[in-house]
Amino acid sequence: MSNVLLIYASMSGNTEAIADILEEELIKENINVTRKEVFEVDVNDLNKFNYILLGAYTWGDGELPDEFLDFYDDMESISLEGKKVGVFGSGDTAYDIFCGAVDLIEARVRELSGELMTEGLKVELAPFGEDVEKCRSFAASIINAMKVHL
Repeated sequence: MSNVLLIYASMSGNTEAIADILEEELIKENINVTRKEVFEVDVNDLNKFNYILLGAYTWGDGELPDEFLDFYDDMESISLEGKKVGVFGSGDTAYDIFCGAVDLIEARVRELSGELMTEGLKVELAPFGEDVEKCRSFAASIINAMKVHL
């Protein structure tokens, strides 16, 4: 079928757990997934894929984590025109801004003319119970959006 680049940043393992679920769901549909942590990726790698999933946890007052900052800044040097993108992340509702990193990444994707395949996935801490289903639903939305573009 298609190839997806799945990039994420995870400190406590919460966002990585979301990435695990998304990857599992995509693989069930025979979608090839290239999975990397954000520090392993050069922004130009995005040019090699039509479908991209970007994930980050939210740090501090709705900010991107340090390990995602360079990549986020480097994104300004490319265009995402023609790219279909999904954004996901974990956060903590104890903070005023819940999953602000998802909002920041989505805004950057729009600035760079990328197309968001579905609304960003925001998960409270690690995905358990109904949040696992929320992750699977997000993956299903991504898969459906990919089928429309094939």
